Amino acid sequence: MTTAPRRPLLANPHAQRIVAPLFVGALLLLLWQGLCTGFEVPVYLVPTPAAIFRTLVADWPLLFGALLVTLRITFFAFALAVVLGVAVAFLFVQNRLLEASLFPYAILLQVTPIVAIAPLIIIWVKAPLPALTICATMMALFPIISNTVLGLRSVNPGLLNLFKLNRATRWQTLVRLRIPSALPSFFGGLRISSGLALIGAVVAEFVAGTGGSGTGLAYQILQAGFELNIPRLFAALLMITVTGVLLFGLMVTLSRLALSRWHESEME
Repeated sequence: MTTAPRRPLLANPHAQRIVAPLFVGALLLLLWQGLCTGFEVPVYLVPTPAAIFRTLVADWPLLFGALLVTLRITFFAFALAVVLGVAVAFLFVQNRLLEASLFPYAILLQVTPIVAIAPLIIIWVKAPLPALTICATMMALFPIISNTVLGLRSVNPGLLNLFKLNRATRWQTLVRLRIPSALPSFFGGLRISSGLALIGAVVAEFVAGTGGSGTGLAYQILQAGFELNIPRLFAALLMITVTGVLLFGLMVTLSRLALSRWHESEME
């Protein structure tokens, strides 16, 4: 009885997605450490990965508390963007004239620099948390609207004619045809929007510039820059980057759970 030969680890697509990026990242960290050590780069210019890791461990209570503040704003903004974006997309898909009239104003959310309008929002909304959440929501909203509208419009014409032939109501067409067809595009919008919500939260914190207790990672970055504590600055940036990657990975996982059994985009 012969057994099938074992496939190499890197021949497995799942292993490639994990091992290959980790290998490249390890090489880059070793190169970074070697260059900084070999050229004796001052720590206040570019700290070594080892110095960043030591600072991350030493300042973990401070940085983790700031991360929780930023994450609270991010999740509030992301949830609000999903609810508003889906509602607006459903509204647009019901009427072409309504979509043509209002969609250009939705584009304004994408092209307007949040740095320019964040000070006004912070002045108009006195409470810090709602003001920062509104700023982050504005950055995260447009991908949800555009991708969901695209998905709701991108239905199979033959299936649409079949629904019309069977005298399906608009509600039945929406629930049984348009929404399932829109799910891949919707989850694509979630992947983009989750990162933009985090960026919006950090940018809004930069603009607000409030100190004291209950401040996010943006304030810790500003404070570290003023104090020339560059290792702490890099440690805070590392936490933001890792958080963004984890949010993206969470959206990818949700997409696979929802689509892997029936949609070709997630089938192996």
